[in-house]
Amino acid sequence: MNVVTMTFALLTPVPEVHLEDGAAQCTEAGKVAFGSRAWEVFRDVDILRGNQAVDVYIYASQRPGDGYPVVSWMGRYVGHVEGVNGAHPEGLKYRPPSTSEHVSDNLGHWAVFWELERLYRLPKDEHLFTHRFRGYNKKSNYKKGFVPERPLIVEHP
Repeated sequence: MNVVTMTFALLTPVPEVHLEDGAAQCTEAGKVAFGSRAWEVFRDVDILRGNQAVDVYIYASQRPGDGYPVVSWMGRYVGHVEGVNGAHPEGLKYRPPSTSEHVSDNLGHWAVFWELERLYRLPKDEHLFTHRFRGYNKKSNYKKGFVPERPLIVEHP
């Protein structure tokens, strides 16, 4: 696959507890899948991206705050699959092991599962404040202290 820099990216929250396990799962299985109810965002991304991978900037959510919200993880979005009765069609094969501790994460909860390759933690000096991002085709950045609560299509920083 040729790598083409997209004019857009994804900015999305993922609970911090799933990121460490997700990185290990990604290395072991080749990709990791996170659940979402925002199916329309991923359908839009798939239309925009064609067959290209898309950078994903990840805000580690559900963790104690330490100042302004930052993106501290990245990955490459490679597509999504529809949930089957709210679960990933391949069971836990691509799901972070930490999701098995939360029954709702794997049983009847999600509309889609978005899949990532190359999930990794950014070095501290490469963290990005969330207010450095702006919505795709929007004129201004998000406000200081912006906390993404769902996946968003953004201009590529």
